[in-house]
Amino acid sequence: MTMKTLLSTASLALLLGSTAASAQAPISLGHLADYSGPTSDVGTPFGQGVADTYAWINKNGGINGAKVNVDTVDYGYQVPRAIAQYKKWSGADKVAAILGWGTADTEALTGFLAQDKIPDISASYAAALSDPTGAGGKAKPAPYNFFYGPSYSDALRGMLTWAAEDWKAKGKSGKPKYVHMGANHPYPNAPKAAGEAIATELGFEVLPPIVFALTPGDYSAQCLTLKSSGANYAYLGNTAGSNISVLNACKAAGVDVQFLGNVWGMDENAAKAAGAAADGVVFPLRTAIAWGGNAPGMKTFMEISKMSDAAGTAYRPVHYLAGVCTALYMKEAVEWAAKNGGATGENVKKGFYQKKDWVPAGGEGICNPSTFTEKDHRGTLKVDLYRMKVAGATDAPLNDLVKNGGIKMEKVKTIDLPRKPDWLGW
Repeated sequence: MTMKTLLSTASLALLLGSTAASAQAPISLGHLADYSGPTSDVGTPFGQGVADTYAWINKNGGINGAKVNVDTVDYGYQVPRAIAQYKKWSGADKVAAILGWGTADTEALTGFLAQDKIPDISASYAAALSDPTGAGGKAKPAPYNFFYGPSYSDALRGMLTWAAEDWKAKGKSGKPKYVHMGANHPYPNAPKAAGEAIATELGFEVLPPIVFALTPGDYSAQCLTLKSSGANYAYLGNTAGSNISVLNACKAAGVDVQFLGNVWGMDENAAKAAGAAADGVVFPLRTAIAWGGNAPGMKTFMEISKMSDAAGTAYRPVHYLAGVCTALYMKEAVEWAAKNGGATGENVKKGFYQKKDWVPAGGEGICNPSTFTEKDHRGTLKVDLYRMKVAGATDAPLNDLVKNGGIKMEKVKTIDLPRKPDWLGW
């Protein structure tokens, strides 16, 4: 063999080796989580679901053979910390995409995401994040923002549609009274205008909002205001921690009202903590079933859960399941991108548009079908409503309470909302 042939063979080997190395280069994702801030009560199980999913993905070969490096950062629900972290992720070692968390920080990052072409599938379901072009006229363009599940606004529209039917079914006369409750903060305020608008349209009398903080506290005064207002339906816009305080205070005050919970405002842990005060709360569920339910994907979810619970004995609340679904959607978008030009932010965004009525592999029967288009990021307008049922004391372990029926979620109704153009973005 000549020296020239040897050199050519060596060059070819180096080229092939470089190509193989490039194909197997790790894929970097950013993950904002709240494990210590005012929404950590629900942020912790959701974030754990995301983290466990990517640990499981890496255990099973990564994405197209490439390891996924997920940089999980607990930003404590502080917008400045989220922005500072984003600057690192959008720098020299740019991430392919972000799995985000809160409304205030996600909205603050929206313009940067579009500029830097970094998709963010967030745990904020603010409707303002669902309009990719700004054509709806209610929000700024959010072309790189996604979320799994109905928006806060659409979930509230669904609950109020049911509430109007509930009022009539009970044979009540006159106008039912509706009140929005929550912190004066972008997250609970996100669906406020949409909720009050449809409440008026449905024939409710809309009462002045009642403000209470995102953190647990003594909300006796707010409950007395609620009682004296004569409200029939009250929307709790905060996460479970502060909502539990309101539920307990209002039960003690003898408030007779149908509470409508924000998607983050009620779950199995909240029912255990609030006990009898949580009984009867109606709220939306983003997944088709709860933990341990009968679905093809439940076996996969239980394997994912073992990444942080090797014994497989932990009961995972609804927010954990939603975290897994969210992570699986991002995984498939990244997977498509890697096969179609590389896992760049622009390609990952295109990955979200590839399927209609999309259920990610492993999420069959759990993750509700979603469809994202270049003009509309409202993945679904189906609102599944459940009523929390609490029977007896709730001091037993959550696993036992659910198994014995002490805590259960009773299906109320599915509301299929119309895809109205004028509801896009608010």
